[in-house]
Amino acid sequence: MTDNPYRDDRGNNDRSITKSGGGVAQPVTSGQSSPAPGTPFLIGDAMTGGYGKGPDILHSCTIAVEPGEIAVIVGPNGAGKSTAMKAMFGMLDVRSGRVMLDGEDITALSPQQRVVKGMGFVPQTHNIFTSMTVEENLEMGAFIRRDDFRDTMAQIYDLFPILKEKRLQPAGELSGGQRQQVAVGRALMTKPKVLMLDEPTAGVSPIVMDELFDRIIEVARTGIPILMVEQNARQALEIADKAYVLVQGANAHTGTGKELLANPEVRRSFLGG
Repeated sequence: MTDNPYRDDRGNNDRSITKSGGGVAQPVTSGQSSPAPGTPFLIGDAMTGGYGKGPDILHSCTIAVEPGEIAVIVGPNGAGKSTAMKAMFGMLDVRSGRVMLDGEDITALSPQQRVVKGMGFVPQTHNIFTSMTVEENLEMGAFIRRDDFRDTMAQIYDLFPILKEKRLQPAGELSGGQRQQVAVGRALMTKPKVLMLDEPTAGVSPIVMDELFDRIIEVARTGIPILMVEQNARQALEIADKAYVLVQGANAHTGTGKELLANPEVRRSFLGG
């Protein structure tokens, strides 16, 4: 490993994702700033809530991430993992608790307003415009920008070289892993302060999963906080600076990825022993 976060290509060197020859990509810059001392950069604090008038799915759930960190949310099916992320993005009612971004209470803001504040969100499904080209998808990510975004697009092409090669191809013709790159790239086009990924490796092969995780690590090294929901718990914990295990919408375990991997109860209950 080198000190350059964009030089190391780990995993299986699948050329549809990784940079040929281990080339150096420029950091994808963000509009990030520093939160107030002692306050996490992004936190959903003691969130309780659910969808519409339905029952509560989250129960005093707390999730936080700091600049440069990868924080992952894992747990069994139906544990409220994606619900917690959607609550932080404003897609459901938080009946008690609050969401803070960079020291500002954004609990009452709509998802659209949160994007303007600096939240980049990549949903698990329906996360690209299939009839548009790769480049048009990326341009859609710059819809809130009023500056020249060509440098950002060049950085994304450097991070995901296959997207440059296929930039004029309809995104719907890409492989599953390549589509995920388009979705992540489009979110990065907003120059987010924080990037939120809902199951980014869903439906991709283990080979592609490893390479997507490598690219996620590279983005985090530029200083952008990353909050990720992931079903592949063991692999996610291996790259996590901070991790949350949810059970029935509540915090069951919290710690670093290494701590939770070494936790006998977590291993027995969620990692197959």
